[in-house]
Amino acid sequence: MKIVRNSTAGRPSEQRSDTFTGTVWADPVMPTTDDTTINNVFFSPGARTHWHTHERGQVLHVVAGSGLICSAGGTPEQIGVGDTIWIPAGERHWHGANEDSYLLHTAVSLGTTAWADAVSDSEYGAERGDR
Repeated sequence: MKIVRNSTAGRPSEQRSDTFTGTVWADPVMPTTDDTTINNVFFSPGARTHWHTHERGQVLHVVAGSGLICSAGGTPEQIGVGDTIWIPAGERHWHGANEDSYLLHTAVSLGTTAWADAVSDSEYGAERGDR
């Protein structure tokens, strides 16, 4: 067992840019342990990840704001406070904030993350599913 207290003490927030569109900040919850990475991720309105996959999957838990998530070949779906999303291993997807809201989620990523191309404005703006 390992208890990580005051997890971000001494570890600065990191602005993410190479694999994100828009302004995105990440705060590590704890150091990567057993190939598991946990971050609180803040997306400004309209900000989003690039397309990506996770070796063993990912869990997202929306803490504040609202956003979108989309798997390859699908339609972006609304996500909001209290939603928990499971993304299976190898599923190509993206997630980020709505155009008119920020999004804060806790991301638990299992194994390595393979980043791909940016989500285009047309992909981001595709007709969205109802919440």
